[in-house]
Amino acid sequence: MRRAVRTLLLVTAGGLAREVATLEQATGRYERLLMSDDDPLLWGSKVAGVPVIGSIDRVGDLGDADLVVCAGSGTTRRALVARLDALGVPAERYARVVHPSVDVPPTCHVGAGTILLAHVTLTADVRLGRHVVAMPGATLTHDCVVEDFGTLCAGVSLGGGVHVGAAAYLGMNSCVREGLRVGEEAVLGMGAGLLSPLPAGETWVGLPARPAAVRVPVED
Repeated sequence: MRRAVRTLLLVTAGGLAREVATLEQATGRYERLLMSDDDPLLWGSKVAGVPVIGSIDRVGDLGDADLVVCAGSGTTRRALVARLDALGVPAERYARVVHPSVDVPPTCHVGAGTILLAHVTLTADVRLGRHVVAMPGATLTHDCVVEDFGTLCAGVSLGGGVHVGAAAYLGMNSCVREGLRVGEEAVLGMGAGLLSPLPAGETWVGLPARPAAVRVPVED
């Protein structure tokens, strides 16, 4: 009986997908990498050396492939996962992508579909939900929680016991004081320092962080 080729399908073909592809090419964990994206101009091309097989609806054609959703925005990841759910994709197909430089202590939990890029630090009793993305150099200290679809950009620092709500987005080099909560779908701007709780759906910027006059765009 012919053995199935171990395959990872990257859903979307943007910058995060190129980072994940580069990581997985270096580790050799998968024998084959593929991408899917709704942009027809990418179909049949290669991105980071990885073939783009067609739209996201093609996921159903690869029933034996592991999946990882590579959109930079948590709300976009959530919408894509809902779309894949409607296509009948089971939760167990989602892979965890963890850079070799990242140590995951036994007291920490990393949910399915989560991506941890180079030099992310988890100290003790950190819990990451499903489809979380932590960019290079993010630091999560003891008892931090990041709910499903949360995004921590490069250099984010979370003090002990910080709770990040579902699909919240923390911009590059932002930091959160210990014990605070960042609400669901909230945005903390690049370089901001959060010293008080950030309500759900709000965008705060600056040091110390305060509500922004307009919502900061989030990269998809």
